[in-house]
Order: sequence, then structure tokens, then C-alpha cells
Amino acid sequence: MWIVVGAALLAAMGCRQIDTPDANRSAAATDAINMPTKKQMTFDAAKLLEIENAIKGFIAAKQMPGAVFYLQRGGTNVEQAFGRHSYHTAAPAMETDTVFDAASLTKVVATTPATMLLVEAGQILLDAPLPTYLPECAGDGRGEITVRHLLTHTSGLPAGLSLRPAWQGADEALKRACAQRPTQTPGTLFRYSDINFILLGHLVARVSGMPLEQFVQTRIFKPLGMTDSSYLPLLRLPAARIAPTQIIKQEGAERTLQGEVHDPTARAMGGVAGHAGLFTTTRDLSRFARMLLGGGALDGVRILAPGSVTLMRTVQTPVGMAARRALGFDIDSPFARPRGSV
Repeated sequence: MWIVVGAALLAAMGCRQIDTPDANRSAAATDAINMPTKKQMTFDAAKLLEIENAIKGFIAAKQMPGAVFYLQRGGTNVEQAFGRHSYHTAAPAMETDTVFDAASLTKVVATTPATMLLVEAGQILLDAPLPTYLPECAGDGRGEITVRHLLTHTSGLPAGLSLRPAWQGADEALKRACAQRPTQTPGTLFRYSDINFILLGHLVARVSGMPLEQFVQTRIFKPLGMTDSSYLPLLRLPAARIAPTQIIKQEGAERTLQGEVHDPTARAMGGVAGHAGLFTTTRDLSRFARMLLGGGALDGVRILAPGSVTLMRTVQTPVGMAARRALGFDIDSPFARPRGSV
């Protein structure tokens, strides 16, 4: 089985240099250090070169300032870092342990397995109505929405929350999410929606009695050995290890988002949300992927039951629906690309 994990940094042109002890280290030196060993060259060298050239081409075309590539088959892996943290010529070189804003991977790496752990414990029923766990969401057709609908993006709820007028706080996000009405009958239409996973994040916290960020750290990341994965990374990691994402204007001044979630809704919620907010590395993502390939276990540690993993990788949407979704994960929908030809 193969695992391919890539993390690419999207940063604004001219992003300020972030001072680190390695700020003057060249990107070329980083590439050389992370080249495959002789043992690892059991991979197709021509294909590895093709991948390397493709990444360097994107960097040269300024479509991204840097990237980290991780490929694993069995116990052998290739790990390479390319480019820099930003387009600034003096910006730090990308490293193989650079921490990235995982964006919507939060939905499948944090919120989905957290929900499934509570399903396994009998604390959540997949086909129970949403108001069973979040009573404030009752009314206006939301009582027909089930946990399964949220996980498969078939709730009929809108795609996201408006940020105008401005608001702040996780409680306010829940209030606004619970005020949304389904525009279609739940279970009849696929619409990718951050609101679905904002609700799931609150649901996990409510049912477990533990903040979402603490639950995933305790029950998923720590036992799985995902040592660099967390919400709110600046509470535990130096900023220099985290790739910046964008320069934003706030109150007339510019500032760089580095270690602060890029997603504006998750940022308004304080950095912790079911749909975005996770920060991680390619190495940690590879461990998560290997756990799924192992039926929910890795290195003798079981994270999820095999049945939960099956539900996360087999079709759970109704027969005939154009988009085919598993719980949390995409199988075949307009969002399932690029994915190769086989």
C-alpha cells in the first residue's frame, strides 16, 4: 500500500521574513539533506524525479513558495522539503517537519474520527436527529437532520456562516449555525458545508464533556504519535516551525497569519472548530493514513474500530445520489479531484 502526503503553503507575495536560527539556510541545502537514501531508492527513481520537478516547477512559477512531500510504501519512505516559507528571498527554508495549517483536513483528521469514537461508545447514534444532542438546533426543519447527514454533507444546510456583521466566539457560531434552515430536505442533496462540521465539533464537545481540541489531542493525536498535530499550535510550538499562510489587513494595518488559522470563520470562533483549525505535518498525516490503512490501528495501538474505518471509506449516501460520500470522506464527487486515473 502507498501513502502520499503533500503539504503546500499558500502565501502572499512579499510575506515578511520570519526570523529563525536557520533563516539563512538555503532551500537547495534542505533538498539535499532530505533526498532519499540508497535503501529508499527502491522507489522508481524516474517517478521521484518527475514529482520533484513538478513541485519545483510550481515554485518557480510562483504558484506556491514551498512544499513538503512525503511518500511511503511499507516501511520505506521518501521525505523532501522544497522552497521557502514565503516568496521573500531571505525567508526560512522549508523543512520536512514544517507545521502547516491543515484547513479542511480538520474535518476528516479531527472531527470525523472524534465523532466515530463517540459512536463506538454508544454516546452518539448516527441516525439520531441533531436536536438530540444540540437541543438549541430544534425547529425549522432541523429536526430531520441526523448525524449521518452532517457527516455526509447531505443536511441541506447552507455552505457556510456569514461573517457580516462581524461576530466573535464559538458560542455565537453555534447560535448562528442553529439558526440556519435546510434549503433542501435532508438526505436528498449533497452540498459541501462548513456548517455541518461546525455543528459536529460542538456535538463532540457537548457529548464528551471535553473541549474539541482536548478530545482529539487525548483520544487521537497523542496515542497515535502525531506529536506535532494540534489546534492553537502557538500554545505548544515555536512560531518559526509553522508556515505562514497569508498577510491580512486588520484595522488598517497588515499582519501575517502564522500559527493562526487561515479560515476566517474558524478564526472568529477562536481557532478551534470542527471544520478547520488543525495544524499538522506531513509525517503526522502519514501516521493517520497508515492507521486507516491498518483498519484503525497502528504500531499496536488501536484508535478506531475496524467497523468505524469501514464507514469512513465506503459509500454512505443514498443510492442514486450523484455525489458518493463516506462518513467524513469523499469517494466520488466534484470535490474528489485531482485523484489520478486509476
